[in-house]
Amino acid sequence: MHKLGSPGRRRQLRALSAFVLLGLGSATRVVAQAAQAGSAPADKPRDVDALLGAWQRTDGNYIILVRSVGAFGQLDAMYINPRQLPFSKAVATRDGQVLRATFELRAGGYDGSVYELDYDRANDRLVGSFYQAVAKQRFDVVFERKAR
Repeated sequence: MHKLGSPGRRRQLRALSAFVLLGLGSATRVVAQAAQAGSAPADKPRDVDALLGAWQRTDGNYIILVRSVGAFGQLDAMYINPRQLPFSKAVATRDGQVLRATFELRAGGYDGSVYELDYDRANDRLVGSFYQAVAKQRFDVVFERKAR
């Protein structure tokens, strides 16, 4: 075993330091390249905050309330129809340039029903489908942002 001050130990520490610095330099370049390309980290796309707020379905009094966005796109959200129901899963993801929100219901007789919605930035609305698991039917749906 080398002593801390021995030439062999100093060479090992220099080699380790160089390795760490090279690794940090590579990571910095990757982050800088991503920033220049306009891409955002996968865990929280920059525009994911556009999902915050209350969204009402255009064909009824169904409301999705998104209160916050957590790490890796996890959404703190609830469903109101007219009772408040928790989502068993609520997450935002990105598919290329498309910001997508998926909400799964297991409470209140929904038994695995799922909303799969894309954020329409130009019209500030959520557009997609609702799979009603109990009836085994899929519906096209649109949610508009409720006025504050």
